[in-house]
Amino acid sequence: MIDFGYVRVSSKDQNEERQRIQLELQGISELNTYIDKQSGKDFDRPQYKEMVKHMHTGDCLWITSIDRLGRNYEEIQEQWRYLTKEKRIDIVVLDMPLLDTRKGKDRFGIADTLLRGRDGAQEYQTASGGRDFSGKIEGRQTWKAIWAYAREF
Repeated sequence: MIDFGYVRVSSKDQNEERQRIQLELQGISELNTYIDKQSGKDFDRPQYKEMVKHMHTGDCLWITSIDRLGRNYEEIQEQWRYLTKEKRIDIVVLDMPLLDTRKGKDRFGIADTLLRGRDGAQEYQTASGGRDFSGKIEGRQTWKAIWAYAREF
């Protein structure tokens, strides 16, 4: 099993050091850390593609935040399924422990339920023992609400 790190910043003038250090602190080798300096609008990124080519069943992808993987929710879902179901790798999202597939392969399904709106949040709240879930479930507020909830785990 190999641990891979993926770092993405949106432009060449942004500094990726903070993400790289967070991955190093988790024991991710610099040799297995791939860095793209471009938009996350899609997955047409050279280092991301190269990393995925090297990944095999049992490997683990570490990212500091889900938005470092991408910006397009549908494409993130598609990649998540591809990586976890087809390539059979694990994914660890450092700032969102709820999305650690080492604890269960369908962890993104929980976030998906929350993203579907207030009904989804209430459905999850009921399933999680009635814990209070507060946060707006629309637009950019969505990820913040999920992160706030996920940090409790």
